[in-house]
Amino acid sequence: MPASRPLPAPPPASADNGATGRPEAPKRRGRPARSSDSGASTRRSELIAIAARNFRAKGFDATTTRDIASESGMQSGSPFYHFKSKGDLLFAVMEEGMQSALEGQQQALAALAQPASAEQRVHTLALHHLRVLLAPGNDFIAVMLYEQRALSDDERQRINALKHRYEEAWAQALQELATQGRLRAPASLVRLMFFGALHGTLTWYDPDQALSLPDLAAQFSAVFVDPEGAGAPAASRAARKRN
Repeated sequence: MPASRPLPAPPPASADNGATGRPEAPKRRGRPARSSDSGASTRRSELIAIAARNFRAKGFDATTTRDIASESGMQSGSPFYHFKSKGDLLFAVMEEGMQSALEGQQQALAALAQPASAEQRVHTLALHHLRVLLAPGNDFIAVMLYEQRALSDDERQRINALKHRYEEAWAQALQELATQGRLRAPASLVRLMFFGALHGTLTWYDPDQALSLPDLAAQFSAVFVDPEGAGAPAASRAARKRN
């Protein structure tokens, strides 16, 4: 029998597979490159910020996806690459806003010298909430206050769960002050009034005025919390009994 013909040597790793006639290696499946993920995440965050600004200024019903796309420099249908509907975008505005606020609150409390008194924690919580409300680009609370009706029942429950987690730190600190007889009303009522007063700053606070946010937080605290050592007035004693 004649000697077997030797097989041709394989092409070097740098060779163009197309030039050799060999089939191109299959493309790798799975998640896109990290840079693509980062770009998509950035674009998604931009859309959320633009949507929040429009929802706050014009209302959810009056805002169109065309408005949002136009402001972001995208084609009118491009936002649907990131969100299924305008309603999904509304939910993302509220959910991501609340998650960011919750993380910021935890960081603000962790930065306090420990152990921190209930009064110190209330002041820190009030200051953080003012910053969440009034910092440029933070439109989600204003949207959340007026547009929750547009959410589905499931979405509303998920937002309320985040709000409950956010308010837990308030409830704990105010309860401690109630136990000390230093609240001017029951802790649960003070919490509601505190948030109502803080949210009112959305309509009247002027960042150019002399009162700084730390000073404003201290003024709010003074409305609801008696100074230490001032004694327990009748309202505080009643609050302590009810709490």
